[in-house]
Amino acid sequence: MNKAEFMFRFNLKQQNESCHNYQHHAPLRSAAVLIALFDDGKAKGGFSSKGLQVLLTKRASHLKHHPSQISFPGGKVEPSDKSLVDTALREAQEEIGLDPQTVTILGQLPSYQVISGYQVTPIVAMIDTVQPYQKDANEVDEIFHVPLRYFLLDANHHSITAYRNGRSHQVHFFPYRHYNIWGATAAMIKDLINRIK
Repeated sequence: MNKAEFMFRFNLKQQNESCHNYQHHAPLRSAAVLIALFDDGKAKGGFSSKGLQVLLTKRASHLKHHPSQISFPGGKVEPSDKSLVDTALREAQEEIGLDPQTVTILGQLPSYQVISGYQVTPIVAMIDTVQPYQKDANEVDEIFHVPLRYFLLDANHHSITAYRNGRSHQVHFFPYRHYNIWGATAAMIKDLINRIK
């Protein structure tokens, strides 16, 4: 799937029912993440797979919430943020040095409640100009990409039923190379894929 087809499909179909059914019982704080894609046909750096790539990070191991987990760049809403889009772009710039001027916002997915007490809104965007990243080692251990086509294959998606506070919810995951992309990040990817299929 190329950039034009992705954008057409994303804009054609409105929100689906989310696959993420976890409900948190305490008050929630607002956060946003950036689901950023780019066309590897224009990229430098020798990626083996052409086509659209999904940008992901591995969180630093010393972080209080979700240490060493695979995630999208993002974080909590700050008082200076004018919108959830501002939050996602600011956090992506702080964490990986992504210039907001090189990003086109396409829309967003439904919000997700996560176990750490946040309501996270994914902002979907296209990186127009591929650039070198500047990792903030205090927040991010690694920056990597996964071909979108990997997530389009049903065989790569897995889920298990988990229980918390007497309620069941699905935990989704995508094993990719030596990474395990799971939890809310995997649910966001699954919802994005369902929207463009």
